[in-house]
Amino acid sequence: MPDNEICFLTAVQMAEAVRKKRLSPVEITEAFLRRIEQINPSFNAYCTVAAESAFKQAQEAEDMVMRKARLGVLHGVPVAVKDFVFTKGIRTTAGSKIYEDFIPSQDAVIVERLKAAGAIIIGKTNTSEFGWIALTYNRLFGETHNPWNKEYVSGGSSGGSAAAVALRLAPIATGSDIGGSIRVPGSFCGVLGLKTTFGLVPQYPDFPGGETYLTGWGHMCSAGPITNTVADAALALQVMAGRDDRDPRSLPVTGQRYLPLPEGNLKGLRIAWSRDLGFVTIDPQVGDVAEAAAKVLSSLGATVEEAHPGVIFPEADFSTVIGVRLAAALQNHMVKYRDVMDPVLVRFLDRMKDKLAVDYDRSCLKLLECQDAIRPFFDKYDLLLTPSVALPPFKSGMLNPREIDGKKVSPLGWTAFCCLMNISGLPAASVPAGWTQDGLPIGIQIAGRRLEENTVLRAAAAFEKSVPWQSKRLTVD
Repeated sequence: MPDNEICFLTAVQMAEAVRKKRLSPVEITEAFLRRIEQINPSFNAYCTVAAESAFKQAQEAEDMVMRKARLGVLHGVPVAVKDFVFTKGIRTTAGSKIYEDFIPSQDAVIVERLKAAGAIIIGKTNTSEFGWIALTYNRLFGETHNPWNKEYVSGGSSGGSAAAVALRLAPIATGSDIGGSIRVPGSFCGVLGLKTTFGLVPQYPDFPGGETYLTGWGHMCSAGPITNTVADAALALQVMAGRDDRDPRSLPVTGQRYLPLPEGNLKGLRIAWSRDLGFVTIDPQVGDVAEAAAKVLSSLGATVEEAHPGVIFPEADFSTVIGVRLAAALQNHMVKYRDVMDPVLVRFLDRMKDKLAVDYDRSCLKLLECQDAIRPFFDKYDLLLTPSVALPPFKSGMLNPREIDGKKVSPLGWTAFCCLMNISGLPAASVPAGWTQDGLPIGIQIAGRRLEENTVLRAAAAFEKSVPWQSKRLTVD
């Protein structure tokens, strides 16, 4: 089978082809490594390609097939891992020169689980330094470009993962999300990004300044898969989810099944949809795509009505909580390494390091109030549909958009749809839903109740079947 055909298979199809001996793990891995070698230099999705270890894993996986050993559900499927996540024997940097030469001696929990399911860890994907912004660039590896137009941003901080999946450099990639870091790049790159219920996917270990370290407060950071299809996301989540006591925040749930996906209409689901949550300034193209998606879900049998929780994103408090914890985590590093760190990050941390404890605690209480105000909304509705991001991908060179639709916006205003779901700790997926006039992707966010990923995936799968985003095939130079 030609490389292009192999790399455009879904993970579900790939795993089935391995089980039925239509494709071998070595054949698949070699096809992806060749495609990475050809395409990655132009887009910078991967910061480290683990060709040697991936090939060794593939040979071992092929031997298991030939011995008729019991195979995992991802046997022979290449997976890309965000450069935040520990991978034994493979360089892991968190996008920072501080950890430029760090090679972990252990795998993160989700990497252990992916390997146990037969996945081939093919490389590490680029991120922003310590994931502090919703873009993907750093002083160590540079910028990850948007797969649909290299002049535009890929989003972040899991932008390398989203770009790798969109470019078919991996069928599955891992991401982590504290303020949209899975869903922003999912929307900007035209792929599916699933932020799970806080604690559903264990996150251990982590860098002192990493995103998961920041979850010392509340329910902010969650891990999850980035894929091209809903079924692939469900399959990956089935592997990743479940209790692990090394992460004391992980939830005591095991054996969750997300496949097979429910088929048929959405009859019985109550879905609220909101163009702007009553306060977000949005690009009209984004609002129109979300409105069209609401009509599609209604046509599939769901009861859809316009409503929103009536909560405004407490941006200043969100920034304070994130900033103070990051400043505390990196305080010792700042003395030695400030000259090699992102200068914008350094200025941000300098502003945050002297915040009073009472101000920090006041911000924590504000986020708790916000969290408490969101959850009752889901007593009435099963799901909330919004845009994923307030605007389409924007051109590289800016930290954040200064205005949207001719109106000035705050630094995090464009990520407000995502950030509210981080504060709530609830599951939310960014699902590809449409295109700008210039051919750039736009995503919708489908959020649900705590631990009801199945409901989110059900709606996403029905939408995917009605509006198949796979029909627009990405071609690259």
